[in-house]
Amino acid sequence: MPIDVEKALAAEFESFEFKYDDRDVMLYALGIGIGADNPTSQDALKFTYEKDLNVVPTFGVVPPFPSLVSLIATPGMEFNPMMLLHGEQYLEIKKYPIPVSGVLVSTPKISAIYDKGKGALVIMDVITKEKESGDEVFLNTFSIFLRGEGGFGGERGPNPGHDAPEREPDAVHEMATRPDQALLYRLSGDRNPLHSDPDFAAIGGFEKPILHGLCTFGFVGRAVLEVFCDNDPSKFKSIKVRFASHVFPGETIITSMWKEGDTVILQAKTKERGLNVITNAAVKIG
Repeated sequence: MPIDVEKALAAEFESFEFKYDDRDVMLYALGIGIGADNPTSQDALKFTYEKDLNVVPTFGVVPPFPSLVSLIATPGMEFNPMMLLHGEQYLEIKKYPIPVSGVLVSTPKISAIYDKGKGALVIMDVITKEKESGDEVFLNTFSIFLRGEGGFGGERGPNPGHDAPEREPDAVHEMATRPDQALLYRLSGDRNPLHSDPDFAAIGGFEKPILHGLCTFGFVGRAVLEVFCDNDPSKFKSIKVRFASHVFPGETIITSMWKEGDTVILQAKTKERGLNVITNAAVKIG
């Protein structure tokens, strides 16, 4: 049954809580490869050791992630979950320093649905606040592509933007992923068997389980954090990426970066296959 755009846009979502502590913060850091090459360096320990612990900015995608599950049960959003693709992700950090523990409350809202012809692009905004103070901590925008749900005559929506400049990058950073990277990252909340079960991956058309897109997101965010922010999370303001393809655990991610004022344009590819995995991406720094 086609999605009912009017009903979906009018749908109201319940807020939900995310309780976490320093263990979750450190586990996430390990899940995106921090410390794999030099575990006792100060740059690694600031995110993986409870003494003077900092939160990696891209951790901000973890608390609101259950919003994607709620999308399946949303009125007007009847679709085959196997046809869902995570197309783009935007994250903005609203509070510094990011709390290393506490209870966060996330409230989702479908803000737009675009007709891409072969599919529908669903835009879901999620505001995440501290329960105790009411302060906004994160703003996320999940862009979800539903294959086969287009053709309803709606607007196509804006272009992704953030094309790579036609010049040599200002920096190129290589980061190897571990063969067990997906098994480690999934402990931060995304237990989709596509990333762990070979049989399920085969159903999805992959020769073996693939890395989570949001894990790749964390790796490219790390590249900017290291090269242009001196590993200072307070300098990392927002990140937006388009997921172009997949990474297999164990592959090396090469991130090319171009600094344009307070914006770092980036794209990433796999070293082994030369395949673009992140495109139309940018990080705001300050």
